[in-house]
Amino acid sequence: MKLFRFETEQTIPAPLEEVWDFFSSPVNLKVITPPYMGFDILTPVPDRMEPGIIIAYTVRPLWGIPMFWVTEITHVEPLRFFVDEQRFGPYRFWHHRHTFTPVEGGVHMTDLVYYALPVPLIDSVINRLVVRPRIEEIFAFRRQKIIELFGK
Repeated sequence: MKLFRFETEQTIPAPLEEVWDFFSSPVNLKVITPPYMGFDILTPVPDRMEPGIIIAYTVRPLWGIPMFWVTEITHVEPLRFFVDEQRFGPYRFWHHRHTFTPVEGGVHMTDLVYYALPVPLIDSVINRLVVRPRIEEIFAFRRQKIIELFGK
């Protein structure tokens, strides 16, 4: 199994508590997901992330084809980080750590994703041609949406 890594960082000009409140609310994931992805949460979710939360949703990451995805919030350290891991879905493996670090003038946010594809013999080609560009596109959308919401 080939494990791929994606990392992106952004400084958000807002207080840590405000940034944490936004990102630790599961319903806000729809706000920062491109509309064409058809992201819909299927399960009731609490107001805040906590370990053990299971979130089921549908998403259309490629060619409008709906996919069922289930993630678990496995770790939460309030005001510092949380981790979501795929339990069922389009990836063979998905581990996403969201880290929030106070800095002068705001918060430095880091998204670190490790993922593997369910096509072991051609995973590098599929990643290079399809998956990695789509992940980059999704996070570029998020970057712009965060600027709209919090400023630059």
